[in-house]
Amino acid sequence: MAPSPTILIILLLATFLPPFATAKSTIEPCSNYNTCSALVGYSLYTDLKVSELAAIFSVDPISLLLVNAIDISYPDVENHILPEGLFIKIPISCSCVDGIRKSSSTVYKTRPSDTLASISTVIYGGLVSADQIKEANPKAALSDPSVLNIGTKLNIPLPCTCFDNKDNDLPTIYMSYVVAPTDTLMELAARYITTLTDLMNVNALGSPAINEGDILAIPLSACASNFPRYASDYGLFVPNGSYAIAASHCVQCSCGPGSRSLYCMPTSLAVSCSSMQCKKSNLMLGNVTAQHTSAGCKVTSCSYGGFVNGTIINLLSTSLQPRCPGQQQFPPLVPPPTTLPQSLFAPAPAPALASAPAAAPSPSPPESGGFPTTHRHKKPLVLPSSGANVPNGSASVNSSGTGSLVNPFSIISTTFLLGSVIKFLPSLPF
Repeated sequence: MAPSPTILIILLLATFLPPFATAKSTIEPCSNYNTCSALVGYSLYTDLKVSELAAIFSVDPISLLLVNAIDISYPDVENHILPEGLFIKIPISCSCVDGIRKSSSTVYKTRPSDTLASISTVIYGGLVSADQIKEANPKAALSDPSVLNIGTKLNIPLPCTCFDNKDNDLPTIYMSYVVAPTDTLMELAARYITTLTDLMNVNALGSPAINEGDILAIPLSACASNFPRYASDYGLFVPNGSYAIAASHCVQCSCGPGSRSLYCMPTSLAVSCSSMQCKKSNLMLGNVTAQHTSAGCKVTSCSYGGFVNGTIINLLSTSLQPRCPGQQQFPPLVPPPTTLPQSLFAPAPAPALASAPAAAPSPSPPESGGFPTTHRHKKPLVLPSSGANVPNGSASVNSSGTGSLVNPFSIISTTFLLGSVIKFLPSLPF
């Protein structure tokens, strides 16, 4: 018996309609309790003060600004309002929880009209699913995910990866990134100065196909610290083209454009700090002297060795180098953003492509510290981003969120098909 016209139409529509794809998230299995520096990429769902955004992710507002190379010398910068849709990097600590890497330090306090779905998709932009929030809070009253008690504190398990903070054996920090509707893997590779094969290897992808809502690990070139394990800032990694704050806001560290060397100096934010002068010398933290000799260049430096029991460790070292070092290169800073960059869904080009680096006036920075500052102007603002080059393989698993395939050609063909079916339906015998 031949199938009826109605069944044929249903089968035809099922063939041509774009399928729904389950969003995937790159995870890293782990078996130790070590933590690492990591990032999540985030687009603001509404206008937010810097302090509001920092509270959503339970991070220090100054650290949030500096990792995005935003000038913190502006008055009351923590209350500056960032525009809706701005893409920004959030610094997080990545831990080992239940055998996989995730950040467990973010706590969210529920507000009126919140649901698990709105917290997942709106507040945290798809970085975490409603089911994952529910599983991370077994003691909370979450039997009805659409009805939450106001003021309930929820642990938000954000995705992250460490991969030993290396990519091709080079210092790297990984950013968890939620794929936007218009993203392709090739475009992401170009945006973050890496290769298609690098991203495929990092995320254990069998093909370059990615879907809206997928969470990828993006390797960003970084400068690594070499602090002892007992230092509170052990394992500090700073993304290329940005800054970090350390030692209770007493020390600033930077990773210059194209650099792999972490450079630290006193910050002007400090109120009360331990001594930052290297013993048996007149050098302050960050100072460097160079002396030409017949054998080469004698370089003496006072460098930062970590924060231990409330004390800043200063390390005095002398070395003979083939040539004397040039001026210290600082990452360029941008004013606190008030408008969006040209691209709504992504950061701007990497620092090396954005503008020339800011140079220190001399090899020995002033003892008072302070960041290089920007001129106060009102131009469309572009935040610097950074990228790198592949670590050990990772596992790619399904999360409970979903994302749909967006293909303009399938949409056009589907529209044409539906129009034809609607035109054809009246003549069918039912």
